Amino acid sequence: MTDCNDFFDSLDRAGLGSWRSPLSPLLQNRFADSAHGDISKWRAVIARLPDIADTTAILNSPAVTAEGPSVDAALTNEVRDLLLQLKPWRKGPFNIHGINVDAEWRSDLKWDRLKNEIAPLADRRILDVGCGNGYYALRMMGGGAQLVVGIDPMLLYVFQFLALNHFLAVPSVYVLPLRLRELPDAQNFFDTTFSMGVLYHQREPLEHLAELHATLRPGGELVLETLILPGAGSLVSEPEDCYARMRNVWHLPTATALEEWLRQAGFRDIRLVDVTVTTVDEQRSTEWMPFESLAEALDPDDPSCTIEGLPAPARALVICKSR
Repeated sequence: MTDCNDFFDSLDRAGLGSWRSPLSPLLQNRFADSAHGDISKWRAVIARLPDIADTTAILNSPAVTAEGPSVDAALTNEVRDLLLQLKPWRKGPFNIHGINVDAEWRSDLKWDRLKNEIAPLADRRILDVGCGNGYYALRMMGGGAQLVVGIDPMLLYVFQFLALNHFLAVPSVYVLPLRLRELPDAQNFFDTTFSMGVLYHQREPLEHLAELHATLRPGGELVLETLILPGAGSLVSEPEDCYARMRNVWHLPTATALEEWLRQAGFRDIRLVDVTVTTVDEQRSTEWMPFESLAEALDPDDPSCTIEGLPAPARALVICKSR
């Protein structure tokens, strides 16, 4: 289940076989029983998932879907109960043989905002940084990508992807429990790198952007989505304690400041293609993510502000090229 040989074989075929030696022991440690207190439970969930023959993966619908022959109610309930043991589900939606995995984020809305702005994904090698459970990575494969490598330090999300791909069986897409800085020299390997919802969690944003640049071939495309500060001019706010109840938001740049950061990191042809204020229709609590969400982070008397008195979350989508 957590055997990474298929991943390394894919890298060998793509010309990045040098990653096998440094990453193999690191991934072995990440998947060890001692890596997380719940890993035995998550392994048991994956082991108990039934095989359903003749399943078709549909990757270009709002809900990434596994569909096939009719599944009886008892088996549907069994699969649903198993998937619920992997909550909280942050990204989605998914539909697994009629089971609606209604995640906290309507990630399909974000995908709709970017899909017509990015370079066509057909035959591209893609890195998805902070990929979560692989929702976007699977949508990228739906666009015809050759290879998608998703990385996220949260081991639960990796097991969510393993559960989903047990049914979807999509080849050449991988979700691995790694941080960007843990990747070996990327040798300017990727055609497209996605970094969505990651930059504001970095204490050193310019360092993160430089690391992203290093993953891309010359002329490769960065797709960046991040929180920004409304307003004109080159300003950066640094929340003192929390922002929207998140303790790890270190920097909120204006769009102008963000563009300056990207230039300093070596990017060109920078396009701000969307700014959207996040609403409680797009991010909310559900049965699959039953904890506090955006609604609890906003001022109940003025939802244009967070409970800390800062502007409500607005997310910018920026697309640019590497030099």
